[in-house]
Amino acid sequence: MPEMTPSAVRELERRIEQIWEIGQRLGLRPLPVHFEIVPATVLYEIGAYGLPGRFSHWTHGKAYQVQKTLYDYGLSKIYELVINSDPCYAFLLETNTVLQNTLVAAHVMAHADFFANNAYFVQTRRDMVDIAALHAERIERYEFEHGKAEVESLLDAVLAIQEHVDPSVPDGIDLDTSGRPRRTHSPYDDLWALDDRHAAVQQDDERVARRSVLKPPEPIRDLLWFIHEHSPVLDDWERDVVAIVRSEMLYFLPQIRTKVVNEGWATLWHARIMRELDLTPDEHVEFARLHAAVVQPTGRRLNPYALGYAVLCDIERRYGTEHLFLVREVETDVSLVRNYLTEELVEDLDLYLYERRGDELVAVDKDWQAVRERLASELGGNHIPVIVVEDGDYLGNRELYLRHVWDGRKLDLPWAEKTLEHVFRLWGRRVWLETRTDDGTEPLLLSYHPREGHRRHR
Repeated sequence: MPEMTPSAVRELERRIEQIWEIGQRLGLRPLPVHFEIVPATVLYEIGAYGLPGRFSHWTHGKAYQVQKTLYDYGLSKIYELVINSDPCYAFLLETNTVLQNTLVAAHVMAHADFFANNAYFVQTRRDMVDIAALHAERIERYEFEHGKAEVESLLDAVLAIQEHVDPSVPDGIDLDTSGRPRRTHSPYDDLWALDDRHAAVQQDDERVARRSVLKPPEPIRDLLWFIHEHSPVLDDWERDVVAIVRSEMLYFLPQIRTKVVNEGWATLWHARIMRELDLTPDEHVEFARLHAAVVQPTGRRLNPYALGYAVLCDIERRYGTEHLFLVREVETDVSLVRNYLTEELVEDLDLYLYERRGDELVAVDKDWQAVRERLASELGGNHIPVIVVEDGDYLGNRELYLRHVWDGRKLDLPWAEKTLEHVFRLWGRRVWLETRTDDGTEPLLLSYHPREGHRRHR
């Protein structure tokens, strides 16, 4: 398709101004947005990396190749891409029609409003675009100093467990695992150490302190933080890479937790704004076709746009527009589904549970409460198993003991064992993982050390 002409760009700019006027009149209060019209290669590169200028890794290249290939064959298309920052950065595809990019701009405005007002985005770094570029520069420097293979090996290990972070642990705060500030040392410690008795007492105190830090009173959910703070083998530059990945994952976490409500919010308001614009009859038809495609259910995958849009429309119908704005401020995907997914919506959306039996997919349950509970267990990142740190000095050997918080869903054991290899790369001592057998009736303990390989203990 041809690129947008200068006259088309001017018309789009005029419509974006109208979109902002209409949206603000309807009650939206978005962050400022900087729009850029870009070719498909740029759009899909940013989509694959998550942020412009982010550090390079083969997983990003793989994602780009998949997305770009699907686009080239007409099997998939990214219509909108907006970055949560201040100002937000929104990227429009240069081969889109004016009407398509008008719809995207209205959708983007609602996303910018959600970023500005949802409670889970309050703590995100609004300067993450600049921070990510600085992160990439540091990682490039480490590649020059330590070799690309060494850095890639480290990134492989860190990215394998990147989802295991906890936003309740402040980013960049150096606390011990009980939440207390670290013990400070006096500048005269070397003088006191001349007294053998004092030195022995001090060493005992340090062993006790180390033990209390490495065996936290409560399990630690933030695996990356614990490794960054307490790994016995990582160099300073390696700890920096762990901190970089953790910082960026904390930035992405609110987007993972609010995918349905965020996309539903943007879909609801793009529809409302587009109906207020002075479109031609042909454009109204094109808009109706595009909107129908956005909210169309899919066969085997949940459409977050369709689910979020339907639930939010139902909330407004039942509780009014003022309550709708309250939902935008306080809800995540899990709370939205638990609080507002009704029996009528489950029936209207034709939601059901299914499983594979042989070569066929069979519907096994259409009970609305069962559907709601399954959605709540899988949305917002809840499909990721919860792994907690129980002991960083297991058996007194600085071995790392992890525990899978059992919720009835079994681990993929080959996947878990491969992940333990990556954790060993970061910890440097034997790694243990406590879980349960497939039926959940018996404990199962996995361990890994390169000398012994993988072991399963019952």
